[in-house]
Amino acid sequence: MKKVRKLGRKRDQRQALVKGLAANLILKEKIKTTEAKAKEMRPFVERLVTKNRIASVNGARYAAKFLPKVAVQKLVRELGPKYAERNGGYTRIVKLGQRASDSARMAIIEFV
Repeated sequence: MKKVRKLGRKRDQRQALVKGLAANLILKEKIKTTEAKAKEMRPFVERLVTKNRIASVNGARYAAKFLPKVAVQKLVRELGPKYAERNGGYTRIVKLGQRASDSARMAIIEFV
């Protein structure tokens, strides 16, 4: 049985959130978000990078299903080749502590 963090959203809203966070992570290479969102997004981003380590039309088309055009271009041209020699583990989650307003556990997710 697959465990999914619901993040207080329905399925389509949750998928849209993960796609948006992934696009921002790819464009900025480092974002601050809640720990749960970072953990939910990590496998998705790592799969995208793995498929684009070797520049191919197939990897770019796969990424284009989920990401905007500028994020796909950066993924294919910069991030994919950067991690060509690395076997997984492209992202790092650094825990920050709790947010003052609602005590949500915060984290920074970044590319290694």
